[in-house]
Amino acid sequence: MQSRLDDKQQISDLMMGWIYRDLGNWDALRSLFHSDGTIEVTWFDGLFSDFVDASARMGTSDLRTKHLITSPIITFNGDKALVETNAMILGENVKFNLGCNTHNRFYDWAEKRDGVWKLVRRQSIYDMGCFTFPLGPVEIDRTVVQKYPREYAALAYLLEQSGFPVKRLYATRGSELERAMKQQGEAWLNA
Repeated sequence: MQSRLDDKQQISDLMMGWIYRDLGNWDALRSLFHSDGTIEVTWFDGLFSDFVDASARMGTSDLRTKHLITSPIITFNGDKALVETNAMILGENVKFNLGCNTHNRFYDWAEKRDGVWKLVRRQSIYDMGCFTFPLGPVEIDRTVVQKYPREYAALAYLLEQSGFPVKRLYATRGSELERAMKQQGEAWLNA
């Protein structure tokens, strides 16, 4: 029993470790994933190591982000776990005085290797989002916003306007993409 409690704590620490991205602590952020780990989020799809490098570049842009993370729900099978964690992404482009709030769920595959839990894969499911206007009304190009599902349209617009385009569709609450993602996760967990 104590071993599983330790496992849960290690995985929870991985989820809370996302603060390293907000703080620009790139080495600590790299420590959250196994070396072959991948990530799929609105503006990036690929190896996690490349994501960290791209995040460092984003950190020098006019775009600022912050992630508020909740406690995860963890499903174990031996040394594998599926982890679903509510999060809120706060973003703002300080040049445009435009921001967004996006509610998502991180859907992670975690694996214990050599006694250490780390992430193997991170995906995101987008639940809802909206624009924020820190210094009053801002003109928004509605034709650009309408290219994206409403659940993450504000985030995608802000990313695109900041030079980090969204290149494909991502899972939204109740979508076929979410169902397929979870089926694939269950198959991995039980393999």
